[in-house]
Amino acid sequence: MNIELDGLRVVVTAGAAGIGLATAELFAANGAHVWVCDIDRAALARLEGTDITSAHADVGDTASIDAFMTAAIAAMGGLDVLVNNAGIAGPGGPVETIDPDEVTHTLDLDVSSMFRTARHAIPVMTAERSGSIVNISSTAGQFGFPNRAAYAAAKWAVIGLTKTMAMELGAFGVRCNAICPGSIDGPRMEHVVDLEAAATGRTPDEVRAGFEGQVSMRTFIDASEIAQAICFLASPLGSRISGQAIAIDGHTETLRVD
Repeated sequence: MNIELDGLRVVVTAGAAGIGLATAELFAANGAHVWVCDIDRAALARLEGTDITSAHADVGDTASIDAFMTAAIAAMGGLDVLVNNAGIAGPGGPVETIDPDEVTHTLDLDVSSMFRTARHAIPVMTAERSGSIVNISSTAGQFGFPNRAAYAAAKWAVIGLTKTMAMELGAFGVRCNAICPGSIDGPRMEHVVDLEAAATGRTPDEVRAGFEGQVSMRTFIDASEIAQAICFLASPLGSRISGQAIAIDGHTETLRVD
């Protein structure tokens, strides 16, 4: 099946590793023009010589992301797809133990960063009366998540932002959806496992088994599976899908590990 991504102009934040990289590579492999930003210079260096254009930018810094978005849109002559992928895991522990400054930082990078990119993308997309914005939320945006209050609050906020943007932009032919990944195999999930282990006194292996046990299919997810869903939503096959929070997770039953 040809999902017709050829020629699409795409921006992916935090696109040098993990879900962002898998997404950028899949778009590029299907003929899209792809710009990514990332704060990790070493990861960005690995993209040199590929079909993906990369730049250092900090989604937590307005001037930095303004410069990146302006350059990307100008270079590509417009923008068809924005993937708001950047975010952090945030602090672990019960609510009363969390440093409020860490909460503010988590909300800034996981939610406010999406405002920083969208304010550049939306005028371009509405003028062209087409476009797709995909915001990365989490299954933590659909459940309570013990010992991860800041992250859960941020990811719930992403879904609220997504649905509001879909309402505001639908009349202009622009659609906006949230993807809610489950536990993704890789370094970031290993960090989450370590946080949970430290907060609960379990071993990392026990925590990982607990996460797998929360899912009906008893499995973690590969980043490529998230990339496939994002590309589908950006393609003509997803042309009438908007305002949705779509879990790619093997069906999460709970985020409580007792």
